[in-house]
This record gives sequence, C-alpha cells and structure tokens, in this order.
Amino acid sequence: MRARDLAVEYETVGLDSEALAAARLMAEHRLPGLLVVDEQGAPAAILPASQMIKALVPGYVVEDPTLAAVVDERHADRLCQALEGRTVRDCLSKSAARPPVAAPDDTALEVAALMAEVRSPLVAVVDRDRTGVRLLGVITAVHLLERLLLAAS
Repeated sequence: MRARDLAVEYETVGLDSEALAAARLMAEHRLPGLLVVDEQGAPAAILPASQMIKALVPGYVVEDPTLAAVVDERHADRLCQALEGRTVRDCLSKSAARPPVAAPDDTALEVAALMAEVRSPLVAVVDRDRTGVRLLGVITAVHLLERLLLAAS
C-alpha cells in the first residue's frame, strides 16, 4: 500500500477561517483534527480537536484546573462563545509545527513511522513538482490502522 492509495479526501480550513466554523466542522464530522492549509492550499498546520477544546477553556482555568469546579453550568454551557471573532490561526498552539507530510510513493510503514514519530492523528499526502504543492488527501491514524488490520487478515 502506498500513501496515494491510502489518502482520502479530508476537511481542510484556512489559517484565517473562522474558529467557530472550524469547531462545528470538527464536531459535525467527528474529526480528530483539521488540516490547516495556507493560501496556496499547502499543508500549514494540524489543529487537533484537543487544541480547539483548549481554546474554549478560560486561561485561568488552564493554569489552575481546580477553578473549573467554581464555574457554574450556565456559564460552562457558553464556552463556545470564546471562539466568536477568532480565527483558526488564533487557536493554533504557539509551538505548532508543520504538519507531517508523506509523498505519494511512501509505503504504509513509512506513513505509520511518521505518525508515530510526531504523534499526529493524521498525515497529509502531498505531490510536489516544479509547479508547486498539490494536496492529494489525508491519511488518518484510524484509517491506516484499519487498512493494516485488513492486510493482516
């Protein structure tokens, strides 16, 4: 199995996309994260669902989780309002690295090793030529595991 054969269409968002729309997209499709692309459509970052959750939680609660117990349910139910007016770029970790990228001819083992090394729930499959970068799709950890298990049967 080659990366090009494992890659599937996947939801992407731009760096300047609305954070609330990105959160809805994640929730609607039950995605472990979103692939963030730059203006040319090249992979720029991965926004994990856990990072989106972190963007909802007030900073003082992140610093001292015991304070979460004093926030009443009425206010907790409005956490998503924290995303209003924010962009995907605002929600990315300051230390967000470039997303893991596989070449179309990479093997399933190469993709698995890359995922394991960077602990990413997804890998972008990109075809690079002299005209630029073309996103072929994404391989999620769950999809890769499923395909590897099928091959083992």
